Amino acid sequence: MHVLRIDDEIITAEDFVKLLKLDNVFTDLIEDIVINKLTVHAAKKSGLTVGPEEVQARADQFRRVEGLHRAQDTHRYLERLGVTLADFENHIAESLYCEKMRDRIATPEAIEDYFRLHSPKFEALEVSHIVTESEAKAKELMSLLEDEPDCFAEYARAYSLDDETSVQGGYIGKVLRGSIAPSIEIKLFNAEIGEPLGPFTTQDELVYEIYQVSARHPAKLDDAIKSKIAKIIYNEWLQNCAREHILEVM
Repeated sequence: MHVLRIDDEIITAEDFVKLLKLDNVFTDLIEDIVINKLTVHAAKKSGLTVGPEEVQARADQFRRVEGLHRAQDTHRYLERLGVTLADFENHIAESLYCEKMRDRIATPEAIEDYFRLHSPKFEALEVSHIVTESEAKAKELMSLLEDEPDCFAEYARAYSLDDETSVQGGYIGKVLRGSIAPSIEIKLFNAEIGEPLGPFTTQDELVYEIYQVSARHPAKLDDAIKSKIAKIIYNEWLQNCAREHILEVM
C-alpha cells in the first residue's frame, strides 16, 4: 500500500511505519490505539450499547464542523482519506463507546471519593523562580533576597535566564504536588509566603534556581481538578484492564 508519492519517490505503508519509529512517535500512536481498543472492548463486554441514531447524530455534528453539507461532499472527503462510509461510522461508534465507558468509570461519586482520600495532593502554590547559570550568582542573589524578599520580581526580570518567566517577575503559576522534584516540593509546600528558597540545582548542574511562594491554595474540587481526577481514575482502570489482555506490537 502506497501512502505518499513525491515525484519518483514512493512512501509505502511499511516505510511510513519505519519513519514513525525513527521519529519516536510510533509508540505514542500505538498507545493511543491500544487505549481506545481496550476501552471499546470493555464497554461492549459491560453491556454498553451505541445506537444508530447516536452514530448519526455524531456524524452530522462532524459534517457540520468540517463543512460537509451535502452527501456527495462527505463521500469525496472519505474517498480522499481512503476509507469507506462503514469505516467512518465504525470509528464514530468506537469513540462513543469510549466516552460512555469513561463516564461509567469516572463517575461524579468516584471523583468525589478520590478527592476526599487524596485531597492533599491537589493543594496548589503560586510560585516564582530565578534561574542562573552559576552557583555563585545564585548564592549572591539569595543573600540579597534574604534581606529584601520583596525585590524578587525585580531581580527575576534583571537576572533570570528563563526568558518566558523573567518578563513577569519570574512567575511560573500554580504548582500542584507531584509536578516538581520531590526535594524542592517538600520545601516549597512548607515555606512561608514570600520566603526565598534555594539555591537548588538541576541533576546535571547546568542551572541553579531560587524559588518564592506568593500564594497558597487549599485543595478545591473545581472543574480543573475534577478533570484531572477523572484522568487518574481512568488511567488506573486502564492499567488493570490491560492485565486481562494479550498485547503485542507486530
